Amino acid sequence: MIDTTFISQLKRFNIIINKKVTSSFTGARKSAFTGQGLIINDFRPYESGDDYRAIDWKIYARTDEFFVKRFEAERNLTAHVLLDVSKSMDYGTTKIKKFEYASMLALGFAYLSARNNEKFHLTLVSDKTEYLRAKKSSNQVLGFLDYLNEVKCKGVIKFHDELKKYKKSIKSKSLVVIISDFLFDIEEIRRTLHYYKNHEVKVIQILDKSETNFNVYGSIVLEDSETGKKLETFISERKRQEYRKKIYDHILDVERETLSMGGKFFLFSTEQPLFEAFYKIVND
Repeated sequence: MIDTTFISQLKRFNIIINKKVTSSFTGARKSAFTGQGLIINDFRPYESGDDYRAIDWKIYARTDEFFVKRFEAERNLTAHVLLDVSKSMDYGTTKIKKFEYASMLALGFAYLSARNNEKFHLTLVSDKTEYLRAKKSSNQVLGFLDYLNEVKCKGVIKFHDELKKYKKSIKSKSLVVIISDFLFDIEEIRRTLHYYKNHEVKVIQILDKSETNFNVYGSIVLEDSETGKKLETFISERKRQEYRKKIYDHILDVERETLSMGGKFFLFSTEQPLFEAFYKIVND
């Protein structure tokens, strides 16, 4: 069950961000991209690399801090969150499963998009794609929450096929957030991410601690969570270390492929506090 208290944490997060600016003008988190519009909507803190010509010197005179103008074009951007709902996400040895953790991160993007009046699309990906759409209303976030609480993770994710098809629905440069455990072939991941190289991409890998630590020994029965196939084997210390090396090498491969196409990579364990994880994602 998805924890609704995270929504309250998001509200507090939004307040923290807004405190960076004075009541004489509005402030929000930085949009995914900057635009060259005609109408100034509001302002945001200056960041390294911003066009100095966009600095508002009147605000600087009042606050002794640099803020840049945000144009109308910055407000009309779309965030696409693609959430893995395959069977492997229905796994967890702690109080929260991977899918629940991933869902709350997705709801975080939905909440901030609604608060900033930005377009947002949430898509569930497994052996098929299910499109959810949001209106520009914070109430829609609760609608997403109710829907995600009813989702049953199933099937084997067709990552390449489904994301290749989804790419065709994106008509302009956008923020694309992909949330998954990414426990599938690295070549498939590489080929898929290539389709999104012209967008701002955030790849978020969610794993349970048992998948990275693998603290098991002796005779055990392993079961593929997606196919149901079982394998009886004996886990020695050598095999355990070999597994750990493979999983860490795979994580590094996912990160490398993400960075090679200009994206940003994040890895979180379901033990990590959600608020900390989300704060890191939106501030990187």
